[in-house]
Amino acid sequence: MHKRAIPLFLFLSVFCAGSFAAGKKVLTPPGTAPNRPFSAGLQVGDTIYVSGMTAGSSIPDSFEEEVQKTLDNINGVLKLGGATLADAVSVQVYLTDMSLFPRMNTVYMKNFQEPRPTRTTVGVTKLAGTAHIEITVTARKTKK
Repeated sequence: MHKRAIPLFLFLSVFCAGSFAAGKKVLTPPGTAPNRPFSAGLQVGDTIYVSGMTAGSSIPDSFEEEVQKTLDNINGVLKLGGATLADAVSVQVYLTDMSLFPRMNTVYMKNFQEPRPTRTTVGVTKLAGTAHIEITVTARKTKK
């Protein structure tokens, strides 16, 4: 009887998919609501993916404080993976009002030092709750 060989590409795609899933580490900050339909952060090897973050359920009155709290929340997720904002390589910023861009940029530049990560800033109509800003980050831990 002739045995059929499994095509190499099929074997590799199944093997790699299983390895990828097994190599994911969920990063969940303390106090995060349970049963959310997404992870706050995922670490795959040295790369950390942080979901879109806002300042949380209590939005500060000052927009600058809202931006800082959002970045602090992101930094909290990064720390769980052994990284900081200094390890960020890509940032996406969503603003409900593009006239807030210069004010966001002032806070942003205090938190991200040279070389700053790549960044995309997009104006959107609405974000979750009453947030004016949402930020997502991809970071790569540096070897020490």
